[in-house]
Amino acid sequence: MKPRHKRFALIIGALAVIGAAAALILNAFEENLVFFFTPSQVAAGEAPKNRAFRIGGMVKDGSVHRDGVNVRFVVTDTAHDIPVTYTGILPDLFREGKGVVAQGKLDDAGIAPTFKASEVLAKHDENYMPPEAQHALDKAAVEKASKTLK
Repeated sequence: MKPRHKRFALIIGALAVIGAAAALILNAFEENLVFFFTPSQVAAGEAPKNRAFRIGGMVKDGSVHRDGVNVRFVVTDTAHDIPVTYTGILPDLFREGKGVVAQGKLDDAGIAPTFKASEVLAKHDENYMPPEAQHALDKAAVEKASKTLK
């Protein structure tokens, strides 16, 4: 084999290795990418059906029902409500009327879609709320106010 052909084969091999590494990195990144949706977006069908995502809003007052480590509650953005089920220990700051972000998947087996959470995060102090959740709550409040005025 001529030196020119050896160099060409080496370059092709290096490009193949770099391409395979890039494909593996992008695949791992895509699998771990989790998007945030509000209850209104979930109700509108914008959330993925077979992928994990995060839903955020407020825990609706009177909606928390505990059965051992199984918990059912409702996440609301004041315009739409999404029931959530979770098995595990909830964070200490988890309360009705407070902000929450839950990660999991939609379960369409029942009449209404239920969100099966694998992780529940409570907001960490009185002043913090994820910007997406605050924007969604503000938008839902404006929509609700405009409907009541009509």
